[in-house]
Amino acid sequence: MAISPLDSRYKTEMSEIFSEENKLRKWMDVEIALARAHAKLGHIPKEAPSAIEAGSKKVKLERVLQIEEEIHHDLMAMVKALAEQSGSAGGYIHIGSTSYDIEDTATALIFREGISQMESRLEKLAAVLKKLALAHKKTVCIGRTHGQHANPTTYGMKFALYYSEIQRDLARLKEAKERISFGKMSGATGTMAAFGKDGMKLQELVMKELGVSPSPIANQVIQRDRHAEVLCALAITAATIEKIAKEIRNLSRPEIGEVGEPFGKKQVGSSTMPHKRNPHKSERICSLARLVRANVQTALENIPLEHERDLTNSANERFIFPESFIVTDYMAKEMTAVLEGLQFFPENIKKNLELTRGLVMAERVMMELVMRGTGRQEAHELVRELAQKTFSEKKDFKEVFSARPQGKKFSQKELDALFDPSTYTGEAEKIVENAVK
Repeated sequence: MAISPLDSRYKTEMSEIFSEENKLRKWMDVEIALARAHAKLGHIPKEAPSAIEAGSKKVKLERVLQIEEEIHHDLMAMVKALAEQSGSAGGYIHIGSTSYDIEDTATALIFREGISQMESRLEKLAAVLKKLALAHKKTVCIGRTHGQHANPTTYGMKFALYYSEIQRDLARLKEAKERISFGKMSGATGTMAAFGKDGMKLQELVMKELGVSPSPIANQVIQRDRHAEVLCALAITAATIEKIAKEIRNLSRPEIGEVGEPFGKKQVGSSTMPHKRNPHKSERICSLARLVRANVQTALENIPLEHERDLTNSANERFIFPESFIVTDYMAKEMTAVLEGLQFFPENIKKNLELTRGLVMAERVMMELVMRGTGRQEAHELVRELAQKTFSEKKDFKEVFSARPQGKKFSQKELDALFDPSTYTGEAEKIVENAVK
């Protein structure tokens, strides 16, 4: 029976990457690479690595866990289980290495797989955002700053903004992947003493076999700034996805009602209020983002380990590594599905554009007055006064402005154009096209 929702509700393709089975597989891959390096350097018989590799295919997780229950050491339990299946070659497993030579190098392999999965997921999300940006580059809506109506903008601008941010998230993950793709084979304090004069060469051979870089220096562990950077990159990515989810939540409020999450025929919004269409997927995304961010604090606290290392990082990493990867992957998957089925309500978009009775065109009126010879500050004060009058008297801004001497200088056609929000989006269309190129 699953205890963690990571094993059920939030399970994704990322779950397999961080499974105990894959971790065991990666540990054995490192042991095989170590044996091959020893064989190349003439330390062990040349046929030993093949026997160890063959033995690794017979090792079962259940047996490793059974041994761990007896000896209370997970890595050594793997070594013993692998040795059981490797015949006489079993005696050549794990020569000269310490547990974290194997574990940290394997973690680099797992992180690299995890980041690749995350990149694939974000590329799908970006593709949906790009499609929406281009489809809605001319969909004019009200812009909001401080929660108040500002100038008109477009839905294309919103989606292109998110697309652009996802590209930066991808770039950060790529950089973090480069810095996490390091392994070590340097022993208990990083000196390679157990490998004798062949230490540097052996480490190089192992890492080349595994496709990662050898750490230029380590103590008993790969330094945790590398892992913290990855979790920071995941947290920033989660925050980007949360930003999109929060906007959908706010725009789907009944008093705004411009967009809505896809809602199934038999979907239930509330156990007691049958009318509800709660944006629960977006709310879930916002909730999970908090979890991913919180894990960064733990990862940062794992950096200053004592002396050549202590064990205070080990237990919490069993939680924060898979949790951060799986949850962020789930968030991206969920957001992609929400956006693919996002509903638009054009009548409400239009209604909200006109809600303030033309006040959102105040900047344009001010700028037009300046273009016609009024000083900027004078124009600002005049429009501000008229805007306040419009608000307090609940009148139409165009009506209030046209009654003033400055407004009488405009023809009816000019006034209609001046107060048309659909024509005041500047270079929005080009900005969107450039942003998603």
